Amino acid sequence: MLGYSLVFFIIALVAALFGFGGIAAGATEIAKILFFIFLVLFIVSLIAGAIRRGP
Repeated sequence: MLGYSLVFFIIALVAALFGFGGIAAGATEIAKILFFIFLVLFIVSLIAGAIRRGP
């Protein structure tokens, strides 16, 4: 998922470079959403691993 976020960010940069503002804004929003979903899933995974492992 982090890879998809990076791909959309690169698409946004290339689109902004060529002057496609709407496409760049859309790709940036998708990249941000995917990045935050990745962060949430990563944190949940860390918490679940800590609970499963125990003291």
